[in-house]
Amino acid sequence: MRAALLVAVMALVTMALRFLPFLVFREKTPPYVRYLGRVLPAAIIGMLVIYCLKDVAITAAPFGLPELLAAAGVVGVQCWKRNSVWSILTGTALYMLLIRLL
Repeated sequence: MRAALLVAVMALVTMALRFLPFLVFREKTPPYVRYLGRVLPAAIIGMLVIYCLKDVAITAAPFGLPELLAAAGVVGVQCWKRNSVWSILTGTALYMLLIRLL
């Protein structure tokens, strides 16, 4: 019961944070909010990539090869299909396969 209540509260807070800008800026969105909406997604993705690759050991076998090939696979599928879901799924599957094989 407590876990369900926690999940419900977290969902409500998340939804409120998502809807808040639309409620506050009904008529006209300020330029700085539009700017942040344009630059933050790329910055967040960049930070996630750095975070995911921070512990890659390039001095020991397999020298970061699974990570490099999986990242290249993500970039390749994204350029080809322009679909984030396919890119992420491909990169994850490729990485899991490579860490088992290499």
